[in-house]
Amino acid sequence: MLATFLRKLEIVLHDETLRIRILFVLGAFLMFRILATIPIPSIDVARLETFLSGNQFLSLLNIFSGGGLSNLSIVMLGVGPYITASIIMQLVTVLSPKLKQMYQEEGDAGRQRFMMYSRYLTVPLAFLQGFAFLMLLRQNGIVGGLDVLSILTSVMVISAGSFLLMWIGELVTEFGVGNGVSLIIFAGIVASLPTAISQLFFTFDVSQIPTYLGFVIAACIVTAGVVFITEAERPIPVTYSRRVRGMKVLGGISTYLPLRVNQAGVMPIIFALSILLFPQMIATFLTTVNISWVASAARAVVSGLSNQWVYGGMYFFLVVVFTYFYTAITFEPNQMAKNLQKNGAFIPGVRPGQNTAEYLGDIITRITLFGALFLGAIAILPIIVQGLTGITALTIGGTALLIAVSVILDLVKKIDAQTSIREY
Repeated sequence: MLATFLRKLEIVLHDETLRIRILFVLGAFLMFRILATIPIPSIDVARLETFLSGNQFLSLLNIFSGGGLSNLSIVMLGVGPYITASIIMQLVTVLSPKLKQMYQEEGDAGRQRFMMYSRYLTVPLAFLQGFAFLMLLRQNGIVGGLDVLSILTSVMVISAGSFLLMWIGELVTEFGVGNGVSLIIFAGIVASLPTAISQLFFTFDVSQIPTYLGFVIAACIVTAGVVFITEAERPIPVTYSRRVRGMKVLGGISTYLPLRVNQAGVMPIIFALSILLFPQMIATFLTTVNISWVASAARAVVSGLSNQWVYGGMYFFLVVVFTYFYTAITFEPNQMAKNLQKNGAFIPGVRPGQNTAEYLGDIITRITLFGALFLGAIAILPIIVQGLTGITALTIGGTALLIAVSVILDLVKKIDAQTSIREY
């Protein structure tokens, strides 16, 4: 294994094209970090730190923006609007057969059009989220002295920062290695590690050493579990029928169709966090309105979502639901059965056509259940540990670990695929 790793590393270092792709990703990370340090004006830093430390959802968003929210940088929204637009577009595919056909059956051209619509939808969502965050921060006295023109200018700058990050992510996907948006989220998580480690040293308590050791062991177990589930697959035997063309006999070979236990990857976690963020943000914004029943309802929502057990239950449910939802979008049994039938392939013991589609659908439903429950359980495990130990940083750490491990695995696979092409 070490020899294989060294051989692939040598390929990466000596192949100019692959080296340029990796350097492009590193350059995009550097640009992202520079943008995250450019703040908007009129910030009360002390109130901002207090507000973020008391709000679990905004603290989590701060990690995904690479610390951009902690100093109200021009990229304080991160890639949140683009992710929200992607969620909405994929939800619409359930209601619109044309969009579903475009995404699943029209190949790369259809996916490119689908992504273009997602980018268009990002524009109004970025303006809406930027304005909502600015008003929320203004209500809490974090940003002051803003007239109408200043608010409009700040919203435009914040939205432009989000568009710029989306564009950088698209460039990384096209000219770099891996999924650009996922890598930007990963960069935000990694950028927050030095601050989290320094806070841990400042608040170090000798009596909590067993707790810290338990957290390290749990982190290792979670990492191993995520790697295992991400790599796990169910092989479905497939046989190609023999065909005679002229003097040649084609087919007659047996292979297998790999069905991954977790087809959705890291997307259910990102989707669930995005959905959980907005009720909290909107309810917090409505707590100061003059309409009494609206303010009371908003305070009840904020109070409910602040309860870690309510939050954990909703988080678990949404991760499971989005795992099934994203799997249903990315894996279509009927289309898979048609492709097998067109290529003269069949599953031994199963009739081609509708029977094959039902067979594949049953298998993907069963194995996805295991993957979804596993992801949901790991997602809420840090919340349970937090309730037992009182260490609030573990909730964010567990979520960040899930995303970081999945993104690293995907990046390693992409680099391995590039090196394999160059080997042969």
